[in-house]
Amino acid sequence: MRRRSFGLGLVSLAAAAIRPAAAQQVSGPLVLYTSQLEPDAAATVEAFRRRHPAVQVEWIRGGTGQIMTRLRAEIAAGQPRPDLLLLADSLTFEGLKAEGRLRASPEVQTGGIPAEHLDPGRGYFGTKLITTGFMHHVRAPFVPARWTDLLDARARNQVAMPSPAVSGAAAIHITTLVQNPALGWSYVERLVQNGVQARGGNGPVMQAVSGAERAFGIVIDYLPIREAAKGAPVRFVFPEDGVSAITEPVGILSTARNVPAAVAFVDFLLSREGQVLASGQGFLPADPAVAPPAGFPDPRSIKVMPFDAARAAREQPEILRRFAQLAGG
Repeated sequence: MRRRSFGLGLVSLAAAAIRPAAAQQVSGPLVLYTSQLEPDAAATVEAFRRRHPAVQVEWIRGGTGQIMTRLRAEIAAGQPRPDLLLLADSLTFEGLKAEGRLRASPEVQTGGIPAEHLDPGRGYFGTKLITTGFMHHVRAPFVPARWTDLLDARARNQVAMPSPAVSGAAAIHITTLVQNPALGWSYVERLVQNGVQARGGNGPVMQAVSGAERAFGIVIDYLPIREAAKGAPVRFVFPEDGVSAITEPVGILSTARNVPAAVAFVDFLLSREGQVLASGQGFLPADPAVAPPAGFPDPRSIKVMPFDAARAAREQPEILRRFAQLAGG
């Protein structure tokens, strides 16, 4: 396997051992564009190829923005290359869906994935949960349990968060808060008034809290959970009133050349095997029946705040503009 960041990875595994008959049902070239981390993308493609050795998977990875820039250029040239996309968030897919760029795929086997993680029109399918909650330093003055706890006077000027202009997860988080009638703009405004600081991506938030520069951070789950296991003086909290989440959806383009193999790839990601793979990579599986990674609670105990992706696709530009005016990031 050759692989490079935002480069070409052509998987050609030797066909050793006896292959099940089902694995021979799809074949041919398949082009995947993905924002997965490179090791995760390689492992995902390799696992799929073990199930379907007659498929030659070509994969290109980059940030969601990079991938979409490349895809837009290909569309403009009349030559979109990928059969399917595996990207960070549902908003990207909502935009493609509105343009008629996604193939409705009712034949996809969704396994144990809850309906709320699936596009009702079957244009895209959530593959995992990457949630946003809050973290705290072990010497923080208190342990927050709900989002409103970050408005406490003891948290004044002590909360860091990723900038929604930089982090897609943060953008969806702010949009989710705004859509929540129990929180809404009133909560966001009060959070800003209490001194929340937007600073780059999730990594800088992790550094600020682990270094005791800030006592609290609004952040994606796996960073502090992973670093706490390595000894970092931080803890992650899944808020009682719910987390926001991105689902790293997968979708087949309407211009796909190898639809049977693309459907098989989506089937694999949503299957128990694919969900166990996601858990092994350190992510919450979308299927709540699959055991989570070490350090995570039972997924069924995690409350996910409702998120209307179609509404968000219409409203998010204005939400981000307003947040930038309030917080400067």
